[in-house]
Amino acid sequence: MDTPILHALTEAVAAGRAYTRAEFWARVEAVGAPLVEPDPSDPGQRLVTFVWRDDPEVPADDVLALLHTFTDRDRHAGDLTPHLMRRLPGTDVWALTHRLPADLRASYQFFVGTGPREQILRTDRIAWLGVLDGAVPDPYNHAPTLAARDGRNPSSVLALPDAPVQPWVRRRPGVPRGSRLDTTVDGRRVSVLVPAGIPREPYRVAVLLDGEVWGSVLDIGDTLDNLHAEGRIPPTVALLVDTMGRNRRIADLTCGEAFVDWLADVLLPWAGRQYGVDADPARTVIVGQSAGGLTAAFAALRRPDRFGNVLSQSGSFWWPDPDESNDGPEWLTRRFAAAERLPIRFHLEVGLLEWMLVAENRRLRDVLLERGYPLTYTEFDGGHDYACWRGGLAVGLVGLLSASAGG
Repeated sequence: MDTPILHALTEAVAAGRAYTRAEFWARVEAVGAPLVEPDPSDPGQRLVTFVWRDDPEVPADDVLALLHTFTDRDRHAGDLTPHLMRRLPGTDVWALTHRLPADLRASYQFFVGTGPREQILRTDRIAWLGVLDGAVPDPYNHAPTLAARDGRNPSSVLALPDAPVQPWVRRRPGVPRGSRLDTTVDGRRVSVLVPAGIPREPYRVAVLLDGEVWGSVLDIGDTLDNLHAEGRIPPTVALLVDTMGRNRRIADLTCGEAFVDWLADVLLPWAGRQYGVDADPARTVIVGQSAGGLTAAFAALRRPDRFGNVLSQSGSFWWPDPDESNDGPEWLTRRFAAAERLPIRFHLEVGLLEWMLVAENRRLRDVLLERGYPLTYTEFDGGHDYACWRGGLAVGLVGLLSASAGG
C-alpha cells in the first residue's frame, strides 16, 4: 500500500532531491510514529504506516512489524508474510502500512532479521519464541512503552484517535502513593496494595489474578492511586496473587476448585485480619484476564459467599478443549445456564480482534442476561493485549466498586 507520505518520499528519491531521507526522518521524529493518515475510502479507518530505520552498520535482511493479535492470528495460520516490511528503494526506510479501525489500541514491536527469509518467517513455537525474545519497541513512538516480563523488551503502543481514553493508567505528580507489601501467604506470593492516607473503614477488596504482572511489571498501583485520589472508587485494598509458574497457572486458572477455595478460605480471611478488608462478598471484586477471566467468573459461581463481583477481561470461556474426559467446550457458560441466579455482578469485556473469544464471551453474556444478572458488557477494538486491559480494568473497577459502595 503506497500512502501519500510514502509516495512523496519515493518520488523525491527518484527525482534525486538532496536531503530527502533526512527530511523524512526529521518529520517522523517531530510527529512520532507510526504515521497515521486518513483513509479516503472510509472515515472509520486510518492508514497506519509503521517505519523502521535501517542501521548502516548492521543492515537488515528483513524486518517484521509485530502488531499484537494481528500478527498472532497470522502466525497461528502459519503465514507471517503480511507482516514483512519493505525497504523503499534508495532509502534507509523500511515501511509497512495497515488499514486499521480508527478506535484501535494495540501494542507492537519490530523484529530485525538477518539471514534467509524462510528462517525469519518460521511460525513453529521455538522460532516464534526467538522472535519475541528479540523484538524491540519503536524508537520513534513518543508514547510511554508497555513493560514486558520474562526479560523481554517493552512494546510500543498504538492508540488511534478514537480509541477509548485511559486517563488513570499513568502516575500523576502530586497524587499520594499507596503502600505495597510483597509477602507470602500459605506458601504463595501475594502483593498487597493499600491506599494512601485513607483510614480503615473497612476496605473494599479487589483480588487480581496474574498478580505478578499487575504488580512488578505494569504497576497497577498507579491506577489505583489515581482512582482513589479522584474518589472514583471507595477505599480498596488490592491483593495481587502470583501464579507461581506456568504449570501451576494452568492448573489453577482452568476453574481450579482448590485454588478458588484457597482464595476464599485462606487469602481473604488473612486480608481481613491483617488489613481490615470487608468480608461482605458484595464488596469484593475478583479480576482476571484470559484464563484468569474464566476463573474469576468460576470463583463467583463456586464461592458466591466470598465473591460478589466479577471483572473478566477476554475470558477464555471456550474452555475446555473437548475430549473423552469432559462434556465439551464452554463448560462454565453451561453451568451458569443451569444454576439458580446468584447475588453476583459482572463486568465483561472482550476485544473484537480476539477471533477465538468473541463468540464465547457473547454467549456467556446472553446467558447471564437471561438469568437476570446485573452486567455491563464491552467490546473494544483491540486484541488479547495488556495495552487494552489496563484501561478496561480501571473502568471495570469503577463500575463494580462504586456499585458496591452502598452494598
